[in-house]
Amino acid sequence: MDYINITIETLFGFVALFIMTKVLGKSQITQITAFDFIAALVLGELVGNALYDPEVGVLDIGYAILLWSILIYTTEIITEKFKGTRKLLEGMPSLIIYKGKIDREQLKKNKLDLDQLQHLLRSKDVFSMKEVQYALLETDGTMSVLKASQFQNVTRDDMKLTPEEVPLPRTIISDGEIIWDNLLEAGFDEAWLERQLKAQNYNEPKEIMYAEYTDGDKQLYILSM
Repeated sequence: MDYINITIETLFGFVALFIMTKVLGKSQITQITAFDFIAALVLGELVGNALYDPEVGVLDIGYAILLWSILIYTTEIITEKFKGTRKLLEGMPSLIIYKGKIDREQLKKNKLDLDQLQHLLRSKDVFSMKEVQYALLETDGTMSVLKASQFQNVTRDDMKLTPEEVPLPRTIISDGEIIWDNLLEAGFDEAWLERQLKAQNYNEPKEIMYAEYTDGDKQLYILSM
């Protein structure tokens, strides 16, 4: 193994990538869009494979980095100058929850299921779907959440509850299917669930996209299909 050539190529690749990130800006580091993420992956593969290929020299590495940088920089200029290209090249945020209602079409469009949606909400310290007024799926895959007014700025200290005493929301129905374990953990049975559904003018679980129960609530929180 030629350690001298590997050292030279590694140092060259390091310097070239450093210069590239300075020229292209922080978006390549933060990966604020799906395109940025893919660009970072491809660039890493180009440099990584080149370093350990004995047939690839410094000039080859430099050319690969330069060409890829030009392509990315050109794309950035295009999206900056021509607003109409941003939707195609960068994507657009998607409003997943609007006025407390889940947009099922947006879920399908973004390849999200309810479990993934709940995971994204929990990453924003939202454990109950009924707290959400608006939820926006950003182009980088993160979720921006605006809580309903009655749930804003409410903390455990405000509620004067210990962590063990904070009511835990349980998903009772997801995509029309009953989550039996959660129903039993909440201390209820199928007869109770049927009464709850009829009280809100539903005949069967398959009519419901999502339903949750929080200790202390008098009825299910339901989002229909």
